[in-house]
Amino acid sequence: MSVVVRAITRAEVPDAVALIVEGTLAPGSERPEDVDAYWRAALATRDRGGEVLVAVDGVDVVGVCQVLIFPHFQHTGGWCCELESVYVRGDRRGGGVGSAMLRAAEVLARDAGCYRIQLTSRNPRLDAHRFYRALGFEQMSQGFKKTLV
Repeated sequence: MSVVVRAITRAEVPDAVALIVEGTLAPGSERPEDVDAYWRAALATRDRGGEVLVAVDGVDVVGVCQVLIFPHFQHTGGWCCELESVYVRGDRRGGGVGSAMLRAAEVLARDAGCYRIQLTSRNPRLDAHRFYRALGFEQMSQGFKKTLV
């Protein structure tokens, strides 16, 4: 596998969004044509100490992961890392792309001084749950979401 994990570039936004559209459990919720909105989100993430990572094989974007870094109001204001939008192209799952992205995310979190890295995963994604457990993530909480729009 020749996958490189690094910060997203604006030119890669359409391919990264295509991965989200491919894997979403909420069809129709994305607007892939609005590249600028996704790029602004990537820049805002970066401005706050996080990053949108892409896994690239040659010129193909085969994975994406948003790494959010924030001060937690618990643990004496310790820094925390939240992973969002973790997607691997369907034909590349099981080949190490996700593991490479999460390793890179963990390096970012450790470098930022985070005491914890966390993520949520939708209930139907049983394969993803097994994957996260295999990488040392513990299922410790039940997540809740409320759609506002």
